Amino acid sequence: MASPHTDRPPPQEWYGLSTGAVARRLGVSPTTVRSWEKRYGMAPEERQEGRHRRWAPRDVAMLEDMCRLTASGVPPAEAARAARAARHGTAAAPTLRPSPGPGAARLSGPERPRAPGGVRPECRGLARAALRLDSPAVEAVLGGAVRDLGVVSAWEEVMAPALHAVGRRWGESGERYVEVEHLLSWHVSTVLRTASACGPPAVGAPPVLVACMPQEQHTLPLEVLVAGLAERALPTRMLGASVPAEALVAAVRRSGPAAVVLWSQSRCTADAVLARRVVQSGFGLKGARTAPLVLLAGPGWPTHRLPRTALHPSGLREALHALSGLYRSRPSGA
Repeated sequence: MASPHTDRPPPQEWYGLSTGAVARRLGVSPTTVRSWEKRYGMAPEERQEGRHRRWAPRDVAMLEDMCRLTASGVPPAEAARAARAARHGTAAAPTLRPSPGPGAARLSGPERPRAPGGVRPECRGLARAALRLDSPAVEAVLGGAVRDLGVVSAWEEVMAPALHAVGRRWGESGERYVEVEHLLSWHVSTVLRTASACGPPAVGAPPVLVACMPQEQHTLPLEVLVAGLAERALPTRMLGASVPAEALVAAVRRSGPAAVVLWSQSRCTADAVLARRVVQSGFGLKGARTAPLVLLAGPGWPTHRLPRTALHPSGLREALHALSGLYRSRPSGA
């Protein structure tokens, strides 16, 4: 005798995920998933008659491989072939390039072409990987960008545009995607600190002291600067976020830096009075006292109120140029 449940259709999960659900999981649009199916044959292995497409776990894993490979710079057609082969077990998918290890050198190979509009494919891949909360892919893209482009170009052309894109998405959707921005920021910070630690040995000279103003929490721009200075073998001391005024002045006097960089992201954290104290702070033996070059970095500083002797660089490259020139102009052994 037939079971009373025989005529009931299996639960929806038995058929797998819908195209829309898969797209949300991957951080892409349903149109993109359908485009991959049409252009590259990225279709479900099985399809129930008279029903919409349903993606089984093996199908979803194939699409995730496609996302990871394209995020690492593999052309879509090649990534699709590898992902399909991996699903069927006929060939191994290309491995993502690992992040640079200690002592890794920047490669000088040809740059990858940019997409229309000047956006690098690595930037698009990074943003998509972050939307999927795919930490391994995010780490691989960031590590490859630093290795291939160097710290400054990786920041300007890959990291910062991806962070801005994720930030815009968060701003347009309320509290959604805040976890994406946090994950991406954490990995960007990690790869920048790794680059700082793996740079060439710093020259034996007074350091660049780098700090955020009191109440200032944004440290990523300073982490990029420190990594860029490390890439140039220049010594640094990073104090981080929200450095109290007295602690900052004390650190200047104790370390005797060649330069001090003070970061302010917004007007409410810029403190011109404190900046003047740092400019006027001196150190060294009586009769031979000296003072550091002070760079007031970030969009928060009101230019009309800055100390005359302080520099206000317009961006990362200008700050690195000024600091590198300072060391080139110092006498040997100073």
